[in-house]
Parts: sequence; C-alpha cells; structure tokens
Amino acid sequence: MPRPTAQVAPFFEVLGLDLTVEFILAFGGADLNLSEDPKGRGMVETLVGYEKAKTLGESAHRIPRRIPLAKRWLAHVLAWKGYSAAAIARTLRVSEVSVRQWLKDGRLV
Repeated sequence: MPRPTAQVAPFFEVLGLDLTVEFILAFGGADLNLSEDPKGRGMVETLVGYEKAKTLGESAHRIPRRIPLAKRWLAHVLAWKGYSAAAIARTLRVSEVSVRQWLKDGRLV
C-alpha cells in the first residue's frame, strides 16, 4: 500500500485507506469547515458517519481548510488496488499520460 503523504496523513489516521480515498474524491479542492459536533445534516457526516466526522472536526487544527486533491497519491493507491491507468485517469479527471508518468516516476508528491 502506498504510504500516505503528509497532506493525506491526518485523514488517513481517522478514516483509514478506503474512506480517505472516497473522502478526497468527494471533497478534494473544497473549502470545508469540519465541526467538532456534527448535527447529522452535513455531507461529510453522511459519507463518513458521526464518529469519524466528529474526530475529523477535533483534528481540524491538523487538517488544511482546503481539502487536498492528492492526485498522485490517489493514482498510486488506485493502481495498487488494481485499477487500470485508463480507469484511474477517468476517476481523477486527468489524462492517461499523466497517470502513467506519475506511476512511472514513483513520487507521491
């Protein structure tokens, strides 16, 4: 499994691999306010559940306000999960050329 980058690590510690991938795909690039007391109406809570949304809110001081896109890391994780370069490109909305280059050079950041 590709090691989480520094920008992804706070999410990974709370959500684990699969939910981190889903979270970044859903909210990457968004400016989010994470609540320490979710009220059951938010999209974050709908995706990750009350407890994890609460834990993310409590960890907000370590989390950038704008959720990272982390496309290179996501490309490596999806390749590790068995996705083809074409499927990764469609998922991340990038070209296959970019995906192949990211996977070839091995850098996650």
